[in-house]
Order: sequence, then C-alpha cells, then structure tokens
Amino acid sequence: MAWSPTNLSASSSSSSSSHQWKYDVFLSFRGEDTRKSFTDHLHRELCRKWIKTFRDDQLRRGERISPALLKAIEESRFSIIIFSKNYASSSWCLDELTKILDCVEVMGHTAIPVFYNVDPSHVRKQTESFAEAFAKHDHIYGDKSEKVLKWRKALTVASGLSGYDSRDSIMLENSFIPHWISAFQAFLNAHWDIPSVQDSKSRLSRVVSASSMSDTENQVRCFVESPNGSAN
Repeated sequence: MAWSPTNLSASSSSSSSSHQWKYDVFLSFRGEDTRKSFTDHLHRELCRKWIKTFRDDQLRRGERISPALLKAIEESRFSIIIFSKNYASSSWCLDELTKILDCVEVMGHTAIPVFYNVDPSHVRKQTESFAEAFAKHDHIYGDKSEKVLKWRKALTVASGLSGYDSRDSIMLENSFIPHWISAFQAFLNAHWDIPSVQDSKSRLSRVVSASSMSDTENQVRCFVESPNGSAN
C-alpha cells in the first residue's frame, strides 16, 4: 500500500481549526527495532524540512515518560506510527497507539501508519510476532481485560488507515524517505492556513498533483526542539 497524501484519512472534527498545536508530527515507534535505522532516517529528514517533530528521546532525564508522551500526542497535529516486528511487545507503544486514535476521534488529529518490514494483516489480526506479544500481555493482564481488548482494537483500526508498506517500495530507504517526506510536506503546506480539516481534504489532491512528489518551493518554517526545551 503506497502512501500519498491524496488518500490520507483525517478527522473532520471542528476542534482542529482552533487547537493550538505544539508539534507537527509525533513519532510512535519501537526503539529496539528502528531507533537507529528507519526512525532515525525519518526523523532526520523531517527536521531537515523544518517539520517540528517529537520523538521520545527528547524527554528530559528523570521525567515520567508516560504522561509526557501522552501530552505530546495531544499537542501534535499528526502521528506517524511505525509498526515493526516488536512494536506490540511494548505496552508503552500500545498505550501511545490507543491515545493517538483517541485524539483522531476528538481532536482533529491525523494518524499515518508505516508498516516497516511487517505485513499489515499481521498487525490487523495480531498474528505472527504480534500474536507472540499478545500471548505475554494476555498472561499478565488477562485476555479479556479492558486494556488488552483496547490494544487489540487499536491495532485493528490503525492497520486499516491509509499508510505505507515498506515492502512495496523498490527504492532504497535513504532514497525513499526524502520523496515521502516531500509529499507529506506538501500536505502540511496545504493544511497550514486552511480553517478546517474538511476544507483541506477537498484541496489536497490538487496540491499533491502539483508537487509531483518533489520538494515544494514554499516550505513550512518550524523549529526542532532540543532536549532542554530550547529551539534550534
């Protein structure tokens, strides 16, 4: 499933027009799988395009991770969810995912899944490595517990959103990511000053067609926060 902003799914909640976003993008990922590979390449390219991005290693040492991450999701306009082999083994990742989908429903937030070397059907049906992860969660929490059922539903819903399957690309990772981010940036540029998400969706196809997956001339200006909270 090759992703482009033309099929991007976004909430039509009117709250998005008045919400004050602190970040453009929140990255949800399993650190042991992709922190030093795909996620690092993606984050670097987002920053190069001045797309203000939050990732969890920006948290100050000693800060409670969970509340800070949940707040960062609320303060982000988009989330990019990088599903990898061990994503579901992390309760933190699953809690992030649940929060992201809550924000999609009520805050005009937009979620974009990336299936990094995993089959989307494994995410949707919780099979293969996702089944192994949930066998452990079921043992700890109970297979009928509210927490586990919410996690399963979140994976099923998120896997059905318009996104990107890395297995579909014939391009090398370091070549593909700049093209993908350029298309995403075109969407941000179109989205920026439009009063509602619904209006932005009606104009999206024209903008992406004009960009032709290349860099746009008018880039969104933003800063990347450093770990101490200052802007670079």
